[in-house]
Amino acid sequence: MLIPSGFASGFGLAAALIVAIGAQNLFVLRQGLLRRHVVPVVMFCTLSDMLLVSAGVLGMGVIVQRMPALIWVMSLGGAVFLAWYGLGALRRAFAPAAMVADGHEGQHSLVGTLGRAAAFTYLNPHVYLDTVLLMGAVGGGLPGAARPLFVAGAATASALWFTGLGFGARLLRPVFARPAAWRVLDGLVAAVMLMLAGMLAVRGVGGAAPYLAALHWF
Repeated sequence: MLIPSGFASGFGLAAALIVAIGAQNLFVLRQGLLRRHVVPVVMFCTLSDMLLVSAGVLGMGVIVQRMPALIWVMSLGGAVFLAWYGLGALRRAFAPAAMVADGHEGQHSLVGTLGRAAAFTYLNPHVYLDTVLLMGAVGGGLPGAARPLFVAGAATASALWFTGLGFGARLLRPVFARPAAWRVLDGLVAAVMLMLAGMLAVRGVGGAAPYLAALHWF
């Protein structure tokens, strides 16, 4: 019974962790509404999850635990990026001429879009705590034959979620044909991004405190 249990465990745990209102999900949703680079963004997010889960199962979680400085560096970097993106969303929410689903605001190249996807994914310290540490601990605790199936289950959950989010967003396009709907979405994006930026900044400063105290002695 290793095959079904390993796959089901990975699928169920990944689904529970990924289905939440977060920076990455809002970014994928917005790209889906705009119908810009949806396939590359969905593939990037799915492959990133598979890479991170695999790293956790292979033992990277132990390295992360032994390098607390990595978490606070990621926290501060993520806070800066999320604050920048959140302020941009806030500006759009109060812009005199809000964009519509077929608008031309923010036309980013594929490289620029994937760069933003990478920042949302890898500058989020929670991805290392949840995806690498938690999923790595669960998957790494399974028998060897079940571990690849655990990763496959997690990757399947990620693929289904991001595909549904990116391509299902087009069902909401009639709603977002109205500028007011974009203002509401951008207001929500700004609120979530700025709240997460504040939380990450607090975590980053708190994590840096011991190192700053040590520098005081020099």
